[in-house]
Amino acid sequence: MLSQIFAQLGSSFWWIILAFVVIAIIKAFKPFIKGKVGEFAVALHVKLYLKDPQYILLNDCTLPDEQAGTTQIDHILLSPYGIFIIETKNYKGWIFGSERQKMWTQKIFKNSYKFQNPLHQNYKHQKVLEQVLSDIITPEYLHSIVVFMPDCEFKTEMPANVFRGTAWVDYVKNFKEDVIPAMKLKRIQLRIEKEVLDKSWKTNRIHVENLKQRQERS
Repeated sequence: MLSQIFAQLGSSFWWIILAFVVIAIIKAFKPFIKGKVGEFAVALHVKLYLKDPQYILLNDCTLPDEQAGTTQIDHILLSPYGIFIIETKNYKGWIFGSERQKMWTQKIFKNSYKFQNPLHQNYKHQKVLEQVLSDIITPEYLHSIVVFMPDCEFKTEMPANVFRGTAWVDYVKNFKEDVIPAMKLKRIQLRIEKEVLDKSWKTNRIHVENLKQRQERS
């Protein structure tokens, strides 16, 4: 009788340990998963609303950066009408921020969280890409876009080039003039694919370490 009780207790104990481990793993990877959900949504927008085969979407592009070590661009959308550098933010709650503010604020109920101005973040991405493509295309054809998911609500005026949900697609569709010939567009794609670091846990780890070092210096 006692042996059965201890066996049941032992079995329950290991299930509790397993549950704690699973919860810890989910918490550790939650920001990563959350970010990937937002990136998947933008990729889906392209598939649904930018069906023209001339649009080419490159996802999760980690590029070498002489100053910061690496920079990670969520999406690069190639088209004859321009190159669009897209930063995705999968945030909920209220968002407060202006074009020039260094830090923006996310508010969920009574809790407030600071995060880097995504326009400034994407400006750095754009500058790195400009350097990568400097001998192929001029900076005037590179355009920055920040996409928030529709779960959030802006409580300050939404800056230019910042969008919620699928609104960014209409902005892209406003570019209708062919400014990049097909052969040059192919060169751009091949150059980016050549420079992009391999998609791996090692690359992600290196990028995270670079981010930590930049935060410590700032």
